[in-house]
Amino acid sequence: MVVSVTVDVNTVRLGDQLMVGGQVFTVSDMTALARGARRLDFGSGESFTMGPATVLYALRREPVRRPVVGEFRRRGPGPGGGSRFRGGF
Repeated sequence: MVVSVTVDVNTVRLGDQLMVGGQVFTVSDMTALARGARRLDFGSGESFTMGPATVLYALRREPVRRPVVGEFRRRGPGPGGGSRFRGGF
């Protein structure tokens, strides 16, 4: 699943697709710089220095959450049929 998130220098991840100058770039490497900045290297060979106050929009792939076996229980009459209620209803 792909979700839209806002990222800053502390939350950007490898693989994020960032919108910079109207173009989409995929982050392939990051390097910490002085004063809390980061240099982002993109798969296209270009780089971008992201300062600590910079906020960008990104697309991020998140794994699809699958239900754990037994997480959802069947409701209603059991295999034998009949009413769920006791006492003659």
